[in-house]
Amino acid sequence: MRRIALVGDIGSGKTFFSKLFRYPVFNADLIVSNLYQKDKFLFRKIKKKFPDKVSNYPLKKEELSKIILQKQKNLNVLGKIIHPLVRKKMKNFLKSNKNKKFVVLDVPLFLENKLNIKNDIIIFVEANKKKIKKKLNERKNINPKLINILRKNQLPARFKKKKSTYVIKNNFVSNTAKKNVKLILKKISK
Repeated sequence: MRRIALVGDIGSGKTFFSKLFRYPVFNADLIVSNLYQKDKFLFRKIKKKFPDKVSNYPLKKEELSKIILQKQKNLNVLGKIIHPLVRKKMKNFLKSNKNKKFVVLDVPLFLENKLNIKNDIIIFVEANKKKIKKKLNERKNINPKLINILRKNQLPARFKKKKSTYVIKNNFVSNTAKKNVKLILKKISK
């Protein structure tokens, strides 16, 4: 099994591209969202750290956003609680898909958390900043201040691009995206 990891800016289209590969996808954002909804252990840990900021189970994204917006350091505090759980889920995902030819890792902080290993195929999803901003503004409950805090927690795009095996340009046109994925699959399947 080879690991294909998608990296790039927030809103660049990593999740969209991850599905186009048609291999099992580990979507960290989806895992975190499920943990917020279903993991009482996680809820208790976060409630203990921020007793006056978290109301009741399940965890609410709005409350977590307020915690991060209140103090940027809180993002790291939350990360220390959440990331080990996500790593465990990723480990289980890799184990259960060990017989697949490829798996796709859609993990926003993949390089930041040093999750990459030697034979990983890292693909940088590059998109026009204006188009990213437009796409992000189309999302509901988006907070530009929160996006900036999250971006500060990430490595610069030029570093991610340099660390990548391939670069896919996302022009937000579905047919072009499919062609680009096919080209990469052809190269890595040899």
